[in-house]
Amino acid sequence: MHSQLIPGLPIQSFGLCVAVGVLLAWMLVERLSGRKDLGNLVFALVAAGIIGARIAHVVEYWHADGFDRDFMSVFSIWNGGLVFYGGLVASMAVFALWCTVKRPDVLALADVLCVGVPLGHAFGRIGCFFHGCCWGKVSDSFLAVTFPAGSPVWAAHHAGPHAPRSLPVLPTQLFEAAALFALFAALLLLWRRRRGYTAAAYMLGYGVIRFFMEFLRDDERPSAWGLSSAQLFSFALLAAGAAFMAWSVHRDVKRSRDNR
Repeated sequence: MHSQLIPGLPIQSFGLCVAVGVLLAWMLVERLSGRKDLGNLVFALVAAGIIGARIAHVVEYWHADGFDRDFMSVFSIWNGGLVFYGGLVASMAVFALWCTVKRPDVLALADVLCVGVPLGHAFGRIGCFFHGCCWGKVSDSFLAVTFPAGSPVWAAHHAGPHAPRSLPVLPTQLFEAAALFALFAALLLLWRRRRGYTAAAYMLGYGVIRFFMEFLRDDERPSAWGLSSAQLFSFALLAAGAAFMAWSVHRDVKRSRDNR
């Protein structure tokens, strides 16, 4: 659990995990689609995702992370500080714009991209674990872990300059990574058997994962009506997934009737 992968070298474990996740997702999308011309789209989606995730984090933690006192730290994304759903919204907007201009088979492209998203996201959550952010509640469970001095969770616990470790907390980063790997496997099976439903299944699956994972987290997050901002976003994602799934089913039923 070290933010800096190799002492003395400027290699951040969080950034490395994100890079590995993006590369694997990219390779997977190309392999599944059989296309080698998606590089520009993937790059645009990743860039939009990082920018959107950073903007969401800065807005939510403007005072808590001291961005109001040190504006240049806004650009220090290698130190962590990305809100996934902000990146997801930005990537969706870029994808919609891309499809408007290029006019591809939208459903097929959305499906194959959504297979890769949880794979890349899972590696990002592993990076969160190494960095010590997005931690869970204090616990005496055998699953609980402690983080070293200097980590965000250690600082949040006000452990003091002489405390070598944080309090034991649930490793929600690894819980979510495991759930995302499981979601990836399920989407991969669904994509091979029933194309046209994968994007909707991703939205539904991740909406459920994130909503319930928030109950285990203990890092400071904006909230309203007793729910975190991520849980409110999960409701929107679930609604979008349900609507997309209903539309896909309706399309297939109509197509089946027309072919009779």
